Amino acid sequence: MYHIKCRKGDVGEYVILCGSPARARKIASSLSESKLVNQARGYDVYSGYLDGVFVTVASVGIGGPSLAIAVEELYELGARCFIRLGTCGSLQEEVKVGDLVVAQAAVRDEGTSRQYISLKYPAVADFEVVESLIAACKKHNVSFHVGVVHSKDAFYAELRDKVLKGVNWDTWRRAGVLATEMECATLFVVSSLRRARAGALLMVVGETWNEKLIVGESEVGPVDKALPVVFDAIRLLASGGKGAPHEGKG
Repeated sequence: MYHIKCRKGDVGEYVILCGSPARARKIASSLSESKLVNQARGYDVYSGYLDGVFVTVASVGIGGPSLAIAVEELYELGARCFIRLGTCGSLQEEVKVGDLVVAQAAVRDEGTSRQYISLKYPAVADFEVVESLIAACKKHNVSFHVGVVHSKDAFYAELRDKVLKGVNWDTWRRAGVLATEMECATLFVVSSLRRARAGALLMVVGETWNEKLIVGESEVGPVDKALPVVFDAIRLLASGGKGAPHEGKG
């Protein structure tokens, strides 16, 4: 593959996506027989085993364009189920820093997905991936929320003094959108178009509704709380509890 520099056989059907290479390295260290497949252009790709299931971990940078490249190339190599483990800023007062958010769908307020298909097409997570993430959250007794998130391109548009005309956060809050982030809409649209599954589990690291950003968040902080949930969700999916990955049609 042109960007991620991987070959057939390097990549598993199940892929955990994260933004940071440091997070990818930490996630991969929890897999058995984990190895670094390749590093190129910020795409660090690891593969290993989770209870006998071949799983890949990939850092995909920030925002839709770099994520879309990774998803497209990983799909070509056999990936069929993508779970994003990332961070977000809450848009509702009840969504607290440290909570987890299972994204059911995303507001397409970014640019990458628009170059694939009209905005009339929804950005929706795979139902069984969402079910598995919810079941895993309940098993681990974590504080979590399920619903719609908002995807954007401009991180600092959250701060009203940074832009002349920023996003109307009050509109999304009134509509019940739980949190804002930068990748889910692209992930859900590209995966749906490729007939692959996708979902996202996000840790709340700031309160966008009152402009408090990155509260106590570290480079690998979200991994400790969210990774056991993602691992159990993959176990459920791989065991047939929520179904095996769909066969991709391209």
